[in-house]
Amino acid sequence: MARRDTRYREAYNDLLAHCDGLPVGSVLPSETALCKQLNVSRTVVRRCLGKLEELGVISWNGREKHILRQPREEDSIAMSPSSGSGEDLEKRFLDWILRFDVPANTPLSVAELSRTFDVPQHELKEFLASLSRFGLVARRKQGGWMLLGFTREFAIELSDFRSVLELNAVANVAEAPIDHPVWARLAELRLEHMSLKERIDTDFHEFSKLDEEFHEAINSVVRNRFVMEFQKVISLVFHYHFMWDKTDEKVRNIAAIDEHLAIIDALDARDKETAEEAARRHLRTSKSTLLSSLRHHDLG
Repeated sequence: MARRDTRYREAYNDLLAHCDGLPVGSVLPSETALCKQLNVSRTVVRRCLGKLEELGVISWNGREKHILRQPREEDSIAMSPSSGSGEDLEKRFLDWILRFDVPANTPLSVAELSRTFDVPQHELKEFLASLSRFGLVARRKQGGWMLLGFTREFAIELSDFRSVLELNAVANVAEAPIDHPVWARLAELRLEHMSLKERIDTDFHEFSKLDEEFHEAINSVVRNRFVMEFQKVISLVFHYHFMWDKTDEKVRNIAAIDEHLAIIDALDARDKETAEEAARRHLRTSKSTLLSSLRHHDLG
């Protein structure tokens, strides 16, 4: 049941984003076309359409579906269901890797991980299959899965693509209206960064989670399903490999906190140029850290 609800939430938010890119009065595709576009059943598509009609985003009369108004932020559905089995598996998988410092080339047992994360085995298999598209895991010839490492070329390409997306996101934040929720979130993150900086001697391991939340906030302004999907890969690659190299971890985390604060301060001042330059510096540091972690792990 939790899996179906997750698929509905994902499909609904994707359809809402599709509506957001169309002018009022536009006609939505057929249910068959929406099934293919959203990769869900007709039942899920109709549930999504019903919700949009209920909110007044669209009119729906038989095959005729017209956009009545532009979607608003509050029209979206949160992606974290109340059930424990519907929690974000990507984040829990990352937490497991970091907590136990799981090395590359570690065999992964679907049955064991299913018990660890309290999710059905079929759901875990789907999740691992999605990671295999990015070379994060691979099927073993003898059965099961293997957690893989990354090549230098993969890391460079990933870093360069990340820079394109995040610099665009920073520019969008700088131009966001004053009442956009990102400003309140950045104010919270500033306080969290300052708090962690004061506790850095003992709590420097907490930076990985804060780093993820910072980049999620920046990228949240860009409503693009491909950006959201890529951010999952960012989380599982940069944060995982960032933790591989334990050398000077506290010093690196302090520097990263200062880089985050520089971006937040520039954005708060609506100084787009300074914010973009601060973001470039931070992204160069992240890329260097990722490549360094790969070198250290290969030598280990």
